[in-house]
Amino acid sequence: MKDFKIDNKGSGRLFSSSFLERLTRTHFLFPVILYYLAAISCVGYAIYETSISFLRFWWLFVPGMLLFSLVEYLIHRFLFHFNAKSPAELQLQYNIHGIHHEFPRDKDRLVMPPVVSIVVASLFGYCFYFLMGGNGWILFGGFLAGYSTYLVIHYSVHARRPPDNFLRYWWKHHSRHHYASVHSAFAVSMPLWDFVFGTMPPKSDTGRSGATDDQHS
Repeated sequence: MKDFKIDNKGSGRLFSSSFLERLTRTHFLFPVILYYLAAISCVGYAIYETSISFLRFWWLFVPGMLLFSLVEYLIHRFLFHFNAKSPAELQLQYNIHGIHHEFPRDKDRLVMPPVVSIVVASLFGYCFYFLMGGNGWILFGGFLAGYSTYLVIHYSVHARRPPDNFLRYWWKHHSRHHYASVHSAFAVSMPLWDFVFGTMPPKSDTGRSGATDDQHS
């Protein structure tokens, strides 16, 4: 990832075109509401079409949410933080994710632009339906609910002060990714994946990540 000084108060520009630049900025509530509603629609449609049992519903919906948390981890680790070397690769990486690391508190860039996320979500939805038929809508509903939940968590840890309870762990974990080591702590909604895949931050980074309150001041 390109070297830059982290700016907790500023904002960057990606395109000279005002129209394209606007497409890169999204109020986080729009996709949160959109995908929660889409999840409800998928579940409602599947229940109506398949008369799925209560137990089978939860055996598909909850794994759908967990599946999203895994996909989130993999995309963050291997796509957003791919091993960029050439100037073109470094610029591409900066455009898709590096700008978020340079300006981690830019509230308009804490969610993926809907013009991109809708296409990606549609591809996953098609795959689930192709593989599982009507039951795939339940899995997809859980997947979309997992995405919206991730958006709420990601926005909160960047834009809100950490709470004085167990939820504070999410703030500390993601702060270590941004302020201590970009090569660890890739999971946001489910930090367990960092433990499973061996990307937990080194213990030596703990002290550097302890300034969570200062980063949100």
